[in-house]
Amino acid sequence: MADKAASPVIMRSMLGQVRGLGSAKAGTAHWWAQRMTAVALVPLTLWFVCAVIRLAGLPRAAVVDWAASPLTATLLVALVLATFHHLQLGLQVVMEDYIHRDRPRMLWLLVMKAAAALLGLAALIAVLKLAFTG
Repeated sequence: MADKAASPVIMRSMLGQVRGLGSAKAGTAHWWAQRMTAVALVPLTLWFVCAVIRLAGLPRAAVVDWAASPLTATLLVALVLATFHHLQLGLQVVMEDYIHRDRPRMLWLLVMKAAAALLGLAALIAVLKLAFTG
């Protein structure tokens, strides 16, 4: 009976009890990446919305000339990259919070990350094609 009283389970600190129950290594980097993409998206999205309003009704040639500008193409690429990275980070948090079984969660995370990467790549190719070939 004395052995049970001195059991390591009873003597463990709160930190010792939670060790091994989850990673505490990547959470801060993930949190900062999500905040930094959100901060970057505010001016980029405002710039893009203003540009689209200004370009509304103009002929296609005017839009192509606008997109072919190095500054515009660079900002469009930054918008695409920040948008899809922010999307992937946010969906990852939602899936980790609401899918409770490890194997389906990992599968859905992989599917989501692949879909975000493919959609981001398609948007990036569209921007570059518009910028370089019209």
